[in-house]
Amino acid sequence: MKLVIAIIQPHKLEEVKNELTKNEIYRLTVSDVQGYGQQKGKTEVFRGHEYQVNLLRKVRLEIAVNDEFVKPTVDAILKAAKTGSEGKIGDGKIFVMPLEEVIRIRSGERGSKAI
Repeated sequence: MKLVIAIIQPHKLEEVKNELTKNEIYRLTVSDVQGYGQQKGKTEVFRGHEYQVNLLRKVRLEIAVNDEFVKPTVDAILKAAKTGSEGKIGDGKIFVMPLEEVIRIRSGERGSKAI
């Protein structure tokens, strides 16, 4: 079992969800997050004053999958979250981590059956 965490642009969320659904991946958790990376923020103007916004809004997806779904999950996110054919700075990152245990609270099922 693996935990796939993806940090993506907010406007790409629907595309990513649609691509995951095409690959029969239906369970995910979505969180609004802020981060700082290669984009290095942006300058905005509010009431005539210019200020630097360092933390940019992103969306964090957490998807617990059995081993055979890791590649389809990562491929779906890569396909849908990339901007254009080359991609752009700020498109995001994907992290794949081992998942030691999963327990479904309702039934007490454990391991791959709980996913």
